[in-house]
Amino acid sequence: MKRPDTFIVGTFKAGTSTMWRELDQHPQIFMSEVKEPMYFGQDLSARYRRMTTDEYLALFKDAREDQRAGEASPWYLYSTSSAREIKEFSPEARIIIMLRNPVDVMYSQHSQLVFNLREDLTDFGEALAAEEDRAAGHRIPADALRPEALLYRRSVRFPEQVARYLESFGREGVHFIVFDDLATGPAGVYRSTLEFLGVDSTFTIDHTVENANKAPRSKLLQRLMFAPPRPFRSMYGRLRGMPVMHRLRDRIARSNVESVKRQAMEPELRRQLTEEFAPQVKELGDLIGRDLSAWSAAS
Repeated sequence: MKRPDTFIVGTFKAGTSTMWRELDQHPQIFMSEVKEPMYFGQDLSARYRRMTTDEYLALFKDAREDQRAGEASPWYLYSTSSAREIKEFSPEARIIIMLRNPVDVMYSQHSQLVFNLREDLTDFGEALAAEEDRAAGHRIPADALRPEALLYRRSVRFPEQVARYLESFGREGVHFIVFDDLATGPAGVYRSTLEFLGVDSTFTIDHTVENANKAPRSKLLQRLMFAPPRPFRSMYGRLRGMPVMHRLRDRIARSNVESVKRQAMEPELRRQLTEEFAPQVKELGDLIGRDLSAWSAAS
């Protein structure tokens, strides 16, 4: 059975789904229909249950031998062990790392967790202030399937996260995508990614941006989809790994969504966070060979 050899990792929901969808349209690439299978990362909390190796490999059973097989799990970047685990599992793997302004990542991550009913502090500033307590195991929402997701600042320690992949795969085995480029030049980002993967880079697609902020129509249905009762979580995780059930879940989840305008971050909080993360942004830029100073500019 074919093993995956392409992995998209990166900042929380920062375009990984878009790149997963776009790569899956390429005839020489097979992407797992189950998004974010989260097979690797033994140091991370399992959302429902951890897949077995047979279950994981079954996600790629329909991949042809002449196709690259891949998956997209953003949290592999956060994990301290995923890079090593992936290297051991698929030594010639190609890694695609998507990066975004850490301040925007934290804000987006908080919004997504609120949407999934896994964060009970709906004010972003309050959620940041609670990080120390949460790191000590306090004030964790009952439906927080992955408590480490609530540690927003830890989630965006990009220099050390990127360094783990460079150490495991070398610079030639890692391709970086800066989220800003998806908005300004998606075709160029796609072409360079195809070149990195060694497939036909002349293949073109329609680059539709999907970046609307969301709110659930029914919180009850949302809870059943994203935070099922504890006695059913293992069974839910098993069902979710089945492509047909994954499609059904996604269809139901999409029907329960309405677009809403995201409230802008409080200006003073953004200024403070931008200043706080400026040294890390500089370090990251030096590490990947990219000028990221715009992320640290006053807004």
